[in-house]
Amino acid sequence: MVDTGGVNSIARSDPSGEVRHPHLAEARPPGWVRVDMHAHTMWSGDSTTTPEEIIDALRDLAIDVVCITDHNAIAGAETMRERLAQAEVECRVVVGEEVRCGRGELIGLFLSERVAPNQTALATAEAIRAQGGLVYAPHPFDPMRNGLSLEELDDLVARDMLDIVEGHNGKTSLRSLNQRAVEYASENGLAVGAGSDAHVPRAFGAGVVTMPDFEGAESFLASLKVGRLAGHHFDEPRPWAPRIIPST
Repeated sequence: MVDTGGVNSIARSDPSGEVRHPHLAEARPPGWVRVDMHAHTMWSGDSTTTPEEIIDALRDLAIDVVCITDHNAIAGAETMRERLAQAEVECRVVVGEEVRCGRGELIGLFLSERVAPNQTALATAEAIRAQGGLVYAPHPFDPMRNGLSLEELDDLVARDMLDIVEGHNGKTSLRSLNQRAVEYASENGLAVGAGSDAHVPRAFGAGVVTMPDFEGAESFLASLKVGRLAGHHFDEPRPWAPRIIPST
């Protein structure tokens, strides 16, 4: 369910996070969590966000779960799962990967192994499913991004190999493109996701789903189907700084 309205409040965030992303001031019903389903670290290569910066950013934000979905890598997600626990930050990590497949991309969530890039969309989806993961189509109708073609999406749907469509991407500037994704998901009986697509620390939380808490992939998907999307466009440039980028 898409919902940009509010629920009654629960306080759990620094005001600075709410200034950047006012929808994070809205409350979660009891037993519900707020999830950013699409975010990047310096393991992505096109992001320079360090673990320390992510820890600092998430201390500011009323986010309970973040899906780390680096390009063609899961090492950043695994690192952040450990680092957030060590730092006693109350935010869990779902290990994901944004996988290059042909001219587009698919996200796998709840991964235990890296999925090799540069396969077909179908082969990528099969590799995600083979390890019990969820298949998630990011920014599918944004012509400026590496989304799958409509033909590829339709093929995955016909084969029952797609679980989630991204209905809000924080870097997609036109609301109509996000809305088209929501409509496609509804027409095809798919769950709808939302994420910041953060490549800089301040972007975390720009797109979120509020949903019942979950344990594991199957429970996550069931909760997502009754979740509420919220977010806005946030694609702030980052000042250049020298970084050592880790390998995948």
